[in-house]
This record gives sequence, C-alpha cells and structure tokens, in this order.
Amino acid sequence: MAKQTIDAPGPKRLVLFISNHNSARSQMAEALLRAKYGNRYDVHSAGVELEPLNPLAVKVMQEIGLDISHRKPKSVDGFIRPELALDTVVTLCDTAARICPFLPAPRNVTKIYEDPARFGGTEEEQLNRLREMRDDMARWIESFFKY
Repeated sequence: MAKQTIDAPGPKRLVLFISNHNSARSQMAEALLRAKYGNRYDVHSAGVELEPLNPLAVKVMQEIGLDISHRKPKSVDGFIRPELALDTVVTLCDTAARICPFLPAPRNVTKIYEDPARFGGTEEEQLNRLREMRDDMARWIESFFKY
C-alpha cells in the first residue's frame, strides 16, 4: 500500500481571511498562504467595508515575488452561503471581529494586525512597518497552516 503524504491530492480545505477593508492585511495573508500551501488550501480574502488595494502592500509583496496588484477587494457578504464549507476563518483585525457576521467554520481564529491605513510617518517608515507585518504574518501562516 502506498504511503500517503500530507501533500497528497485530495479536496482542499477552504480558508477565508477577513479584515476590515480587504485592502492590505487579508490580501497579503491570502497571497502568503496560497504561495506556501496552495496545494492544500483553497484561499480567499474579504472585507467588511471595502477600500481600494493599498499600493504599499502591493509593493512589499512584490519584494518577495508575490504580485497582488491584480486583486480586487471582496465583501464578506459573498461568503455567507449555507453551501459554502469553510474550514478556517481567520479575522485579522479587531474591527472586523466586532462587526463581521459570524461565519460557521470548524476553526475560527483571530490574529490581530494593525491597520496599515493608519500607519503614520514617511512612506519608507510605512513600508518598513508593512515589511515587518508581512514577515510576521508569513511566519504565523507557515506555523499555523503547516498541518
């Protein structure tokens, strides 16, 4: 009998990242998980109050070879469907955690990251904070979704 590995073909588990605007944090998390474990997860992101994609988030993701420039913010309302079998819902900000409708899933996780739209300072200071967020998020995703 052949040994089954963790990367064996099979149905992918559905993951949804939620942030308030779906303009930076959730878009970054979606791209990071898809790049790392896309063979195991069907990954999406959404927001509660949509805003255009954050150009600084696009820039820091391009620095690591991930292009999110073509992504469009999506509403969490599109994921409120009884037939949608979400495996994991990750809320990335406290605002979304308070105002987002409950989405039933076996795993509901809150992992708070500060809203990049509220970062102050020069563009380079904002980029540095986004790089730190990206790298922390990548480490967390690698660890949390490993199995």
